[in-house]
Amino acid sequence: MCARRAAGLVLAVLVVLAGAGCGGPASTHHKPGTSHQEATGTAGALLDARDESGHRLREVAAGGAPRVELSARPDSEDGWNLHLTVAHFRFTPESTGGAALPGRGHAHLLVDGRKTARIYGPWHHLPATALATPGRHTLTVRLYADDHTAWAVAGRPVEATATVTKGDGPQDAPHDGPHDGPHDGPGKNGEATHPQPPAADRTVEITVTGSTVEPAPSRIEVERGARIALRVTSDRADTLHVHGYDRTTPLPAGRPATLTFTADRTGLFEVETHGSGLVLTQLVVR
Repeated sequence: MCARRAAGLVLAVLVVLAGAGCGGPASTHHKPGTSHQEATGTAGALLDARDESGHRLREVAAGGAPRVELSARPDSEDGWNLHLTVAHFRFTPESTGGAALPGRGHAHLLVDGRKTARIYGPWHHLPATALATPGRHTLTVRLYADDHTAWAVAGRPVEATATVTKGDGPQDAPHDGPHDGPHDGPGKNGEATHPQPPAADRTVEITVTGSTVEPAPSRIEVERGARIALRVTSDRADTLHVHGYDRTTPLPAGRPATLTFTADRTGLFEVETHGSGLVLTQLVVR
């Protein structure tokens, strides 16, 4: 009899422990996939409404909801420096792609209603070349959760707007500033010579066929200051984008394209295609 009672007690303890394990907090990360997936966050309520990019809205109560304000300041060399002032919100680039947690995530920048960049912090530089034509343009920043749903209050996305005006004079042209290497100068027969950019420290080759990415998306760790070359071949025309660095390059159908840049900022940065919305890889810069 005692043995039976002891066995029953052990079984009850195991059931309780198993139930406690199932009730643990949701993970803030999931393995990078070939498209943005909504993770199982418990913050707010998902609405059927979507933004212009197809992301669903995540409704939260007005009290304590994320807030954002936007200001645009002309840069001394090119474009504008955007400043995002947030409340009840924290930028979490290290958790992008994970579950929606209250008051965490990133922002999207829209120029005249078109998504231009993803923002992982309070400051962002907008080059003049991002504005297609001279004149007045509307900038919108919108807050998103880590699972790429848009924070919303009363059915409207949490966002802020500002306006900038692009002229048609030389002040809007990008200015390279001081060169890191030798300056351009006269070469043989009086022709100008241009210094070659430094070679890449690491080259990442990726192939996109339909919705399949090869090799499968993963996280690539690199050291800060390393030169990274992303060589991507897509079976359809698209745009390659490195979030956080805001570097883009066109992807012609069936031909490889290479985007090379210096990883001079630490954090986690997604590399994706704009048109198809595929996550190609994630760069972890330490």
